[in-house]
Amino acid sequence: MNLLNYGAGSNIGNIRSLNEDFFSTEPELGLWIVADGMGGHQGGETASAIAVDFIVNHVKKGEPLSTSIASAHHFIKEESERGRGPDGMGTTVVALRTMDSHNEIAWVGDCRAYLWDGVYLTQLTKDHSYVQHLVDTGVLSANEMNHHPYQDILIQALGAKDIHDVSVDTVSHEWHQHEQILLCSDGLTKELKSDDIADVLSLPITEQEKVDSLIHMALQKGGKDNITAILISAHNTAPVKPTEQDTEPMHADNIHPQKKRFAEQLFSWLKKISRFIKK
Repeated sequence: MNLLNYGAGSNIGNIRSLNEDFFSTEPELGLWIVADGMGGHQGGETASAIAVDFIVNHVKKGEPLSTSIASAHHFIKEESERGRGPDGMGTTVVALRTMDSHNEIAWVGDCRAYLWDGVYLTQLTKDHSYVQHLVDTGVLSANEMNHHPYQDILIQALGAKDIHDVSVDTVSHEWHQHEQILLCSDGLTKELKSDDIADVLSLPITEQEKVDSLIHMALQKGGKDNITAILISAHNTAPVKPTEQDTEPMHADNIHPQKKRFAEQLFSWLKKISRFIKK
């Protein structure tokens, strides 16, 4: 396995007295994890550490990433019952597992993963939150998410007492040259817009310098929560991303309705012109 370049960092923020985030970088394993704990004093930092350590150990044993995350949910509850950490502690998590040119991202909660391809920033994950549900159902626009009073209400988290099993979401991706994947806690995304993140990732600096710059910018914009970020780069042997000429033509059914109607009208006009010319 080719070892990937990365940068990582965490900051307590400007307001919190504890850093309840926890992260792990395991390049030899092809594994990177960010967890954002909750549960107050000795709760959040305990839950996030338990989750990350559990996931790393089980992936090392050959367990699939999503299965390890799902099992961590039950282990946190068991540890709480044994007196390690307070009752009701929990954590969100996002993790990247990469094997050669293939990678998988798995998550529970509102920690996020983004793909930077050198030009565009794409959010790969979808928050497991009440506000995201409002966006999905059309009640809110995506731009209103970060300013909604209920933005911190989660639909699921590891260790949540009232949830028997968590549903781990996953997305797969094939690495291409010059791509980078950003994992982060919501302390970063609450302060920075997508354009802010893209501006930093576009700079010709190292992965660690980009992470440090993102955290510094989030602190400058308020730093109201703990801030954690990991940035992983594709190996220089990754395949080149196909150009538009190499991709298959889009099927008409996949065209945006307005563009489709325009295409249909254009085709109709061309047929009329063709008949007129033939006459």
